[in-house]
Amino acid sequence: MRANNPEQNRLSECEEQAKAAKKGMWSDGNGSHTIRDLKYTIENPRHFVDSHHQKPVNAIIEHVRDGSVVRALLLPDYYLVTVMLSGIKCPTFRREADGSETPEPFAAEAKFFTESRLLQRDVQIILESCHNQNVLGTILHPNGNITELLLKEGFARCVDWSIAVYTRGAEKLRAAERFAKERRLRIWRDYVAPTANLDQKDKQFVAKVMQVLNADAIVVKLNSGDYKTIHLSSIRPPRLEGENTQDKNKKLRPLYDIPYMFEAREFLRKKLIGKKVNVTVDYIRAASPATETVPAFSERTCATVTIGGINIAEALVSKGLATVIRYRQDDDQRSSHYDELLAAEARAIKNGKGLHSKKEVPIHRVADISGDTQKAKQFLPFLQRAGRSEAVVEYVFSGSRLKLYLPKETCLITFLLAGIECPRGARNLPGLVQEGEPFSEEATLFTKELVLQREVEVEVESMDKAGNFIGWLHIDGANLSVLLVEHALSKVHFTAERSSYYKSLLSAEEAAKQKKEKVWAHYVEQPVDEVPPVPEEKERSATYKPVFVTEITDDLHFYVQDVETGTQLEKLMENMRNDIASHPPVEGSYAPRRGEFCIAKFVDGEWYRARVEKVESPAKVHVFYIDYGNREILPSTRLGALPPAFSTRVLPAQATEYAFAFIQVPQDEDARTDAVDSVVRDIQNTQCLLNVEHLSASCPHVTLQFADSKGDVGLGLVKEGLVMVEITEYLNAQESAKSARLNLWRYGDFRADDADEFGYSR
Repeated sequence: MRANNPEQNRLSECEEQAKAAKKGMWSDGNGSHTIRDLKYTIENPRHFVDSHHQKPVNAIIEHVRDGSVVRALLLPDYYLVTVMLSGIKCPTFRREADGSETPEPFAAEAKFFTESRLLQRDVQIILESCHNQNVLGTILHPNGNITELLLKEGFARCVDWSIAVYTRGAEKLRAAERFAKERRLRIWRDYVAPTANLDQKDKQFVAKVMQVLNADAIVVKLNSGDYKTIHLSSIRPPRLEGENTQDKNKKLRPLYDIPYMFEAREFLRKKLIGKKVNVTVDYIRAASPATETVPAFSERTCATVTIGGINIAEALVSKGLATVIRYRQDDDQRSSHYDELLAAEARAIKNGKGLHSKKEVPIHRVADISGDTQKAKQFLPFLQRAGRSEAVVEYVFSGSRLKLYLPKETCLITFLLAGIECPRGARNLPGLVQEGEPFSEEATLFTKELVLQREVEVEVESMDKAGNFIGWLHIDGANLSVLLVEHALSKVHFTAERSSYYKSLLSAEEAAKQKKEKVWAHYVEQPVDEVPPVPEEKERSATYKPVFVTEITDDLHFYVQDVETGTQLEKLMENMRNDIASHPPVEGSYAPRRGEFCIAKFVDGEWYRARVEKVESPAKVHVFYIDYGNREILPSTRLGALPPAFSTRVLPAQATEYAFAFIQVPQDEDARTDAVDSVVRDIQNTQCLLNVEHLSASCPHVTLQFADSKGDVGLGLVKEGLVMVEITEYLNAQESAKSARLNLWRYGDFRADDADEFGYSR
């Protein structure tokens, strides 16, 4: 059969050469050593996979069953195994009862895509896990990763059950799938994104957290002022397991009776209340009607909530305080960080955290004595003796009526604000709806925004006939009763007269009356017959105490620290800075509010205690340094929450404001500046001796002496002609300055002509 042509001759020559070299089938022996011993089964697939330590194994693809399942020959041991691509699934060929196969949409195209690239090719496979006798793995070709390519081209979808074992980054698979979805490629041709109907501003926004609902939802305040309930995507809060775990005769209180619900709520409350968070809406869960086993649900906005770069849902799951919801494979309504949630849950299960712990379930025995007159009577003396007690505001019924949780006493009480008369809200009475008084809703909203779910301090004074406690509530050092009066949302009640807060309430009410807003909108000031005051002659007492002058203001007031408490302040500042260094505040997580205490970073790079006086914007916050008396405008990024261990309860504010007694500050700006400059040069940051001469509405008036010479600072200002006086000793010094024509008096006694152009009046 030999043809006489060049090609045939060349083949014959090659055959002769192979015979001479005894290669292949022409070698000595029967050739048994060339037979491959194929292994079709693996006794212990898990051990086999683990033994390769996820290192690439050389292989040849022998068969492609569908786009994501192949038959591979592993080298050099000739194991013939079925490999399923980790993390994805392609459309398959469904086998019918008669033995025929029906392809799902794009099944043939996906199979061809894989065949054309891998069949009979040398590849490397990373063995990642096993499923029965099948191996889960990733196939690497010199031209790329077939798993990611299938997703990117729209031939496959991610699957949750195997994506966790994918070793090259689950986020890459999600990104590739998202790429195909956005372009509606192949299997995604009819895809509609869960948030497709939302505007961009409704998909991503920053909002302030006002309330935590159980353990999987929060109420936020948008920049527009509207409130919105946000559910954390893809997580389920703790719940009761089984039907017989709850006493049928006892009313269920989910927060306290469901294991770990209280811990979950407290975790969210401490992390989020009053803070600004980033919200990314993942999907809108449509409203569902009630069934025999499931109650009705209204439409829910589900989102990923982050603060300081931390995913709150992931943090909650990692502590074992929530579980991750499992979805059908075609359910796209899930968290955009679903894989991270699954990984966090796996860690929590491994470490036995929270719900996954083998320890005894924590029990919260919380006594609710709201409206229980008998229990309230027994409890009243205890709360009165306790003075200020820590509490958490659980609910706000109205502007002055709240429900509090006392953690130390583990009880719930109804608390009424003392000293004020707040507008009464609307009430549902039998057969009748009583309308609320004007501004009742505004008062309720004000109280909610200020104290709901915040940590506060309460002073209980008494109780009413219904078993409700009456007293004072303090939030960040401010009295809530005074704040309500100050904002014209309440009036002072006559019962406040016997309180130590009466003067503060009257002062706040007077200021609110002058503004004629809200409850004082129709206020008409009554004429008062003036009674000339009869001055009392008192003998002047001189008790000088050492002080350290820290700040001089533009109106010639000054702030001092008491020398006796100086070491306490130094120790507190040192401890506070050490605490901040070990637990630095998260930049941007603090939302300043007017009147609250905080920590502020001064220009020297150190942290000091301060009080927020005004918030223009996050970039412009006016603060007052309570221990030094100076003021500054800072961005909120240089502010943080004041740790409770260093609050004004531990050490009161050390800077006290005073004014010079017996002298009159010049009205002319240049003259006043000269006086202030002189005082700054003489006494700022020095130790002096201070004596209180008399009190006034703004601050005490004092005389100040130099610590070394005992010279009177105010008298020195008069002698230099920088200020005017009001008493004899000072008048003599003034006459001396006039005679010498010093400063103010360089043109003589200008007051004789009522010369207003000089800026002074008698």
